[in-house]
Amino acid sequence: MRTHERVLARIEQGLAAGTWSLGDRLPPERALAEELGVSRPSVREAIRILEAMGIVRTAVGSGPSAGATVIDRPAAGLGAAVRLHVVSGTLPVSDVVATRVLLESGAVRDAAAAAPDAAALEPLRGHLATMARPGIGVAEFLERDQDLHLGLARLGGNQLVEAVLSGMRAAVASYVTAGAEAVPDWPRTAARLCAEHEAIVGAVARHDGDEAARLTREHIEGFYREAGLGDR
Repeated sequence: MRTHERVLARIEQGLAAGTWSLGDRLPPERALAEELGVSRPSVREAIRILEAMGIVRTAVGSGPSAGATVIDRPAAGLGAAVRLHVVSGTLPVSDVVATRVLLESGAVRDAAAAAPDAAALEPLRGHLATMARPGIGVAEFLERDQDLHLGLARLGGNQLVEAVLSGMRAAVASYVTAGAEAVPDWPRTAARLCAEHEAIVGAVARHDGDEAARLTREHIEGFYREAGLGDR
């Protein structure tokens, strides 16, 4: 085991044991280095890894906010890893699409079962209204599209599913943007996507989980086919 991995193992052990909780500061670099018999650069490397993973936030200085503080950003590391694997070509877009179908169809089914009220659905309807606005740019449309999908996943109540989908956001944005550029008539496609979004949100509002799941699957797979992404 490399020295920085010993530091990671020690911090993982402390988190599991409840030694440190959300908002707590980790021991200073010097204290961890002395405890484990490693160098401070090794501790620093471990902290950088944890920061990239969304486990800690670091701040320089000597005040109460200095050092490494335990936070909760589970999507941070997932997003970087998925994005890099997609752009490197080791993770096919088809796998990203299939994963979306599995996770999002289950999430909207759970969202419908949770019987969200009008207040819970209001942010989604706001995204729908913005996407239906005449003259909306492609970039803003796609940004709102992802906000809508993540909002639906959030209503499902599974924090891990939400974190995974949030982590996949950059990878999804990459292939969806490429797909939007490839379709022959974007305004027509955008109108169809808006209608499909409306139908999905409507099914969730009616607490029809099976219908919401079916519509979500057809929506994601339909755009993938229309944009010819499977041929790339």
